[in-house]
Amino acid sequence: MASTVDRPSARRPGGRTARVRAQILAATAELVARDGIAGFRYEEVAEVAGVHKTSVYRNWPDREELVVEALLQYADDVGSVGDTGELRRDLVDFLMAIAEGLGRPIGRAIALAAEAAHESPAVRRVTTRIHEERATGTRRRVELAIERGELPPVDFSLLGEMLSGPVHLIVNRGIRPFTRADAERIVDVVLAGMRATTPRT
Repeated sequence: MASTVDRPSARRPGGRTARVRAQILAATAELVARDGIAGFRYEEVAEVAGVHKTSVYRNWPDREELVVEALLQYADDVGSVGDTGELRRDLVDFLMAIAEGLGRPIGRAIALAAEAAHESPAVRRVTTRIHEERATGTRRRVELAIERGELPPVDFSLLGEMLSGPVHLIVNRGIRPFTRADAERIVDVVLAGMRATTPRT
């Protein structure tokens, strides 16, 4: 049986149906941001979305599927690394997207949920899927960099953690804004370290 955290495979609806779905997903993200994943109440979605409750139940009979789809939209926003042909620029843009996402209520909710993921299997599944989406996006771009000779073969997971870790630290502290200069310094240090410590084959 398919996992409830699989991305929904239904066709993309258009017109009014698409608008209703968008309203429901936006409401879900708003509620998760306010109450957290564990505190999210399925019953409030229709009221916040301004739609009839049957629209919610018909499209998402499973509460967890609804949360996953809403949060995966967030993951899609920050889960991919662009390809301008310049690895440094692409990674800097990626870190800026992560910082922007963490600054949104939904991003903060996901970050808090990840810290408490051990308390709920459902929360753990959702946050794991989001992190997997982000890791996949990073991996694709790094694979291209290796093929082009921009990087030696590297540990994708380690590279991703070294890049994103400082972003989370700076943003979550809230002492000062995360700047492009911060992103550039992080990328420069991480890439230099990877190139210096990873032997080329």
